[in-house]
Amino acid sequence: MCLVCVTISTAEVGIIEKFGKYSRNAQPGCNFYCAPMEQLVGRLSFRVQQLDVRVETKTLDNVFVTAVVSVQYQILREKVYDAFYALTNPTQQITAHIYDVMRSQLPTLELDAVFEAKEELALAVKNALSATMTGYGYQILQALITDLEPDQRVKNAMNEINSSKRLKFAVAERAEGDKILMVKSAEAEAEAKYLSGVGVAKQRKAIVDGLKTSIVDFSEGVHNTSSKDVMDLLLLTQYFDCLKDVGGASNCKTTFVPSSRSGSDDMRNALLQANAAK
Repeated sequence: MCLVCVTISTAEVGIIEKFGKYSRNAQPGCNFYCAPMEQLVGRLSFRVQQLDVRVETKTLDNVFVTAVVSVQYQILREKVYDAFYALTNPTQQITAHIYDVMRSQLPTLELDAVFEAKEELALAVKNALSATMTGYGYQILQALITDLEPDQRVKNAMNEINSSKRLKFAVAERAEGDKILMVKSAEAEAEAKYLSGVGVAKQRKAIVDGLKTSIVDFSEGVHNTSSKDVMDLLLLTQYFDCLKDVGGASNCKTTFVPSSRSGSDDMRNALLQANAAK
């Protein structure tokens, strides 16, 4: 026989067998066993471990989705024997349960609902694994859905839909802005025309009032004059003012002035012609 010294690291445990049968656990530190009767057949770590599993399945609306499930687990100290001897490959066991849960849950949900139900899916995976793996000496600490990736063509289609919705919203907002602009412009134009009309009306009223005052003053100041004489004088004055304005315009080259002296009617017609030319 030979006494063999072996060291076990912190957060680990060694499994020692005697003549092929489980004998005891080797705790962290320096341990001795008698060879060849006893052997250190394995080590287990109490550290938290993580297993990432990619699962491809389809949703209720027949869209294939690849989900990445991350499971964090740890060996229970009081069940080291079960953790070492009960399962040949614990990661395969965990992977099989993840496949089973995800491929039974995802086909009941549509694609949009899958992204909203990540927490529920992760909880279902954790509960299913805990119910099974605890009996084998493994504690399931956490199950996370870290990624959900639809088929690339589906992703492109979803991006196109979102882009179209945003474009439609932008066009509607732009049209609403143009509408407000046109309404405000029309309101401003109406207000301007109203104010212009008010100004013209006041101007004409002032002219009429001025003519009235001029006629009254002239009639009172000059005796033996009739209203027709006063009107002819006023028309003559406006006639010459009109000719002055027309002749002084920058685009006026020639001004035709009637030479008839037949009376106020011809002058009135000349005044109308001058106003039309202006």
